Amino acid sequence: MIRSKLIFISLTIASLLVTSCNNDNDDSFNYTVPTDYTFERNSATTVDFSGQTTRILMMDEMGTYIKNAGTNGTVANNVTLSNMYSNTNNDFSNNDLNTSGKKLKDKTAASVDYFSLFQGGGSTIEKTAVQAFFETQLANANTASLGATASAGIAGVYLDGSSKRLFAANGIEPQQILLKGLMGACFMDQVVNNYLSVTKLDESLNKENNTNKVLETGKSYTTMEHTWDEAYGYIYGADGGKYWDSYINQVNADADFNTVTADIKNAFLKGRAAIVANDYNTRNAQIDIIKAKLALVPAVRAVFYLQEGKGKLTTDNGAKAFHALSEAYGFIMCLRYTNKPGTNAPYISKSEVDQILADLTAGTNGLWDVDYLNTKLDVLSTQIAGKFGFTVAAAATVN
Repeated sequence: MIRSKLIFISLTIASLLVTSCNNDNDDSFNYTVPTDYTFERNSATTVDFSGQTTRILMMDEMGTYIKNAGTNGTVANNVTLSNMYSNTNNDFSNNDLNTSGKKLKDKTAASVDYFSLFQGGGSTIEKTAVQAFFETQLANANTASLGATASAGIAGVYLDGSSKRLFAANGIEPQQILLKGLMGACFMDQVVNNYLSVTKLDESLNKENNTNKVLETGKSYTTMEHTWDEAYGYIYGADGGKYWDSYINQVNADADFNTVTADIKNAFLKGRAAIVANDYNTRNAQIDIIKAKLALVPAVRAVFYLQEGKGKLTTDNGAKAFHALSEAYGFIMCLRYTNKPGTNAPYISKSEVDQILADLTAGTNGLWDVDYLNTKLDVLSTQIAGKFGFTVAAAATVN
């Protein structure tokens, strides 16, 4: 209840009048930032992030499909999962997803800032490799679902208390890598490196059209307004608070990080209002806030799960520890897709992320060879925390 009141107070503060000076043209701006993400023009909403909601639901169904295979003892058909990933052959149980025209695969490692050849921020080689990596997780889920009991070097089903989980031969849980990994390679990459990229927001005539309020054909919004909404949708686009929305709040629940929820939400509200008011300096300042605060979330969760996994290795040398370490693996993957303000580069480079992941799964049998007496998990935790300016102890207290 206390945290809810704090968030409400922060959001209420955001509704105050904004006064800003745009140094580009010396114009002053006076406008009100709303307390919720509601924007209208001529009594019609100008907000649309339906495509992002669709992709969140697609990923959710894929994760549930794998989870149910472990629980029910059925086969996780990797062809079916691959069809879901590329949205082919109508394999979603929700036909609205099948007919949506949206795909998770084509938005994986596909941002303008990191993976556009024209921007020089990435390459089609990396994009292809990342997409193939997720296809491998689908194949690993299939192998693990074929009836074997998971053990060192053997993919199969592993009991986590009363629950059954699928694990690859190296002890990694494919479902968790798929979910957390795509939160980074698809959702975060699209938010901070694509839709909130100034290159994307201002491309072609977007800025001029937004200033003059030239609307997209048949729509109530400008292209820039819609682009900002699409970034918002990858975080807040699903009912009930899923994925980034949920983890932002989990991190916020810790006293060391208890402004994260309000900081991100307020920045989205203020940036969207600034776009309507043609206040591009304020918009850009909010982009930096979102990039910095959103990047903190996978870093904190990665350290939390590394420490949780370490603790469970001492009391439950099996599925519970591997589940936590698999979540850590997925959140570490996300760090490659963060964007440190002012650099157009991640807080932790791709090569560093790759090395951390290699260290985590080093040994013939991956996680099966992790020794809680070894300092490896502490070293990796300290390395990540140091990049973001928090302590391992602070992150380890997050629920």
